[in-house]
Amino acid sequence: MEAVILAGGKGTRLKPYTADLPKPLVPVGERPIIEILLRQFQKAGVTRVHLAVNHLAHLVMSVLGDGDRYGLEIKYSVEDKPLSTVGPLKLISGLPDDFLVSNGDILSDLNVALLYEHHLESDATLTVATHNRSEKIDFGVMELSSDGRITGFSEKPVYRFSVSMGIYVFSRQVLDLVPEKTTFGFDDLMHTLLKRGEKVCAYPYDGYWLDIGRPDDYEKAQQDVARINEWLS
Repeated sequence: MEAVILAGGKGTRLKPYTADLPKPLVPVGERPIIEILLRQFQKAGVTRVHLAVNHLAHLVMSVLGDGDRYGLEIKYSVEDKPLSTVGPLKLISGLPDDFLVSNGDILSDLNVALLYEHHLESDATLTVATHNRSEKIDFGVMELSSDGRITGFSEKPVYRFSVSMGIYVFSRQVLDLVPEKTTFGFDDLMHTLLKRGEKVCAYPYDGYWLDIGRPDDYEKAQQDVARINEWLS
């Protein structure tokens, strides 16, 4: 297996932790976030990782090197400008027919080898690891008709969603739909694939998942260090 890790973002929502460090190098316990990902991928059978970098790329490259100490081959793809979450894939040559893609700030005990196997068995163009989330609305929610009449009411309802975990398996043919050197996000890709009627599959997962996008997420990760270290043992 080969994987692409998207590690080019500025991590502005995670300030002040990202004031001097690129987000993938922010430590969780004694390890940078991205090292946890690399070690998990290697354990699952990934042999080569392509790192898409932009912001403070030289720091990421100097810390991770060629990947030898992680038992991996690391290749770097440097963006001249931010290309969002899918645009950077277009810059990477030689990707196999199917490959993993992950955001560089994800913590999860998901077994990516099983995700990859599911993708191949389903013959999907894109497979998205998904997680169920519940959000409570702390207000009374009105249902309105087109003329402003209240037709329904719910007091502090709980809505349940199936959300993307930021971990995927792509078929290489997807790259034909990605424009050259243009900002192109996962939302753009999903709209394009669904409009074309492509087979896009979900891989539901109910284990541990944390997207380290905000300071409170980062604090939660620090509380879970012992659990995270168990994945790597």
